[in-house]
Amino acid sequence: MASVEITLDGHVATIVLNRPDSMNAVDPAMRVELHAAWDRIRTDPQIRVAVVTGAGEKAFCVGSDLKRTMPTSDTPAQQVYGDVRGAGSLIANLRTDKPMIAAINGYAMGGGMELALACDIRICSENAQFALSEVRVGSMPGAGGTVRLPRYIGRSDAMMMLLTGERVDAAEALRVGLVSRVHAQAELSEAAQALAQQIAGNAPLSVRAVKRMVLQGQDMPLDAAMDAERNAFGLLYNSEDRIEGRKAFAEKRTPQFSGR
Repeated sequence: MASVEITLDGHVATIVLNRPDSMNAVDPAMRVELHAAWDRIRTDPQIRVAVVTGAGEKAFCVGSDLKRTMPTSDTPAQQVYGDVRGAGSLIANLRTDKPMIAAINGYAMGGGMELALACDIRICSENAQFALSEVRVGSMPGAGGTVRLPRYIGRSDAMMMLLTGERVDAAEALRVGLVSRVHAQAELSEAAQALAQQIAGNAPLSVRAVKRMVLQGQDMPLDAAMDAERNAFGLLYNSEDRIEGRKAFAEKRTPQFSGR
């Protein structure tokens, strides 16, 4: 049985971390499968949006499986510049303009929370809990936790989580902006799919342009970001999808976007 299952419904891919007996912890074999999944999302033209979730009702992902992940013998140079497919962060090659939705169905700890942070939208079930507790075991987050979390929820709340290593429940995650919505456990999957299908129904080039502009613009001075946004707008101006969108609006029908 695969540790990572991928299904496709229209233009929505669903990636399920499938080791529920181990709280969907990531072992070396699963890490390779995850890297392959990220590659497929990036390169498969059929996929416009991806949902990432965990199997079972207890955990999204609790990070690395420490029982099955031995310390690496690679040199620091190998870890930085070598092949990431069998080693490195579980999100090492997760770079795509396509929207990623994390449907967090339970524990999101360590690398599992960092995976959720790497997604564009996070929704969770009422029983979800979040933690970056690496300081409690003499380590620190190594897949974006210290970088993304302060940007997403603010420095003070991020420092509280990072320096204490304490868990945060779904209500607190919603309060600080770590997640956008909280759903009953039984409703989470349906809610994630509905959200993904809604996004996938929009013009794909526009969706990808928006995501890229948000990610690039947050690191730019305001004037430079505004100029970049205007350039992106200009690139889309005469696209077939923009013309189709305007025609569909005038004709009061659903647009049929082609990604051109």
